[in-house]
Amino acid sequence: MKEVTVLDKTFREFISEEKIISRIEELAERINRDFEDEDVVFLGILNGAFLFAAELFKRINIKARISFVKLASYEGTSSSGTVKELIGWNEDISNKHIIIIEDIVDTGNTLERIVDELVIRKVSGIRVATLLFKPGAYKKDIPVDYVGFEIPNDFVIGFGLDYDGYARNLPAIYTLVK
Repeated sequence: MKEVTVLDKTFREFISEEKIISRIEELAERINRDFEDEDVVFLGILNGAFLFAAELFKRINIKARISFVKLASYEGTSSSGTVKELIGWNEDISNKHIIIIEDIVDTGNTLERIVDELVIRKVSGIRVATLLFKPGAYKKDIPVDYVGFEIPNDFVIGFGLDYDGYARNLPAIYTLVK
């Protein structure tokens, strides 16, 4: 599908499923090398990161566990600017290496909230893996270590990302047609 309509908006394919999977394989290889002798906890951020987290984690061959938290900051097609914790932390992660798995990093507000929570919990290290990164929208100084794709500051859906709850199941990334 080169174009899709979701609710009242039309979107055009921007990154194909094949390119996404290929890039995830490359990121997994880097993470496997970087953490070869470590015990790692992957922390997926719901809802958007669930597909990226699944595809990434099944390619991880180091000693690792995965957990999820749910935070929200989007309303419609733009960030609300406020991060609300919806589902909290449920395990002891002190002294663990954490890799945050995000679907998209744009302003960095959600990422900052998560990193602050992890610092309080005295983790031994924090890395960030994101499928999509919007450098033009990013306002924080937190390093983003593993980036699938840098994209412009456009609204995107698919591969876990949604528009008002819809389109997470699209296999590719689509951008809003203006």
